[in-house]
Amino acid sequence: MADAQLDIVFTAPHPDDLEIGTGGTIAKLVKLGYRVGMVHMTDGEPTPRGTPEIRTKEMRAAAEILGAQVCEMLGLPNRVLTDEPRTRYALATVLRRYRPKILVGMAGKTPAASPDHYQAQLITEAARFYSQLTKWDDRFGDTESFRVDHLVYRPVRFAAEIPHWHAQFVVDITDTIDQKIEAIRCYKSQFEGERFAGLEHYVRSGAGAEGGAVGVRYGELYALPRPLGVTDMVAVLGDWKIPPPFRTNAEKLEEE
Repeated sequence: MADAQLDIVFTAPHPDDLEIGTGGTIAKLVKLGYRVGMVHMTDGEPTPRGTPEIRTKEMRAAAEILGAQVCEMLGLPNRVLTDEPRTRYALATVLRRYRPKILVGMAGKTPAASPDHYQAQLITEAARFYSQLTKWDDRFGDTESFRVDHLVYRPVRFAAEIPHWHAQFVVDITDTIDQKIEAIRCYKSQFEGERFAGLEHYVRSGAGAEGGAVGVRYGELYALPRPLGVTDMVAVLGDWKIPPPFRTNAEKLEEE
């Protein structure tokens, strides 16, 4: 697809990270009419279960299910992914090409899993800053500088540390949870049989807990590195979707 401006870009180190962490929100935003990009930093290989060709095919199939308008792989090295100028330049170049308003990345150290996850957070933060720098265009394929307005984190639920976030919000993915699961299912090289069943349980349980916190069946929680600025507080604080057996004020009014 030719370069065109995107509304939002999601990035993570490995193919399947975005689908597992943010797939419901990606599908939701596409349904709402936004232009969404998925940027995988590495091809996720080598692994005991896949090949670069298989993972790339799975990645594109998953993006098609979610409806993302752009799906790219930066080709950075898996297993030794490191926050350094070269990796910052690679992601910043993509941001300068697609010029999104919002950039979403993973957040949190995962000592029981790949160290690439935390390095990807650092790369994402730095690339957002690098994207806006002037008089350095030769480092970004001679693309024009661009300032991404918003950085949004998708916190890892099993991170080693519990950070304090200035603001959090939950996206209701009740109507896209099945799409998310089907996108994850594309990665058959990584998740089959009991392995997939366990992952689906983890995803649905986590989405249920995060959604339940705001009164919806399934949700995905996001965080901001700064307080959320609003103009219309009444519009932001809509109907409170409290969980059963209680009824919302709107439901009570409908019954009257």
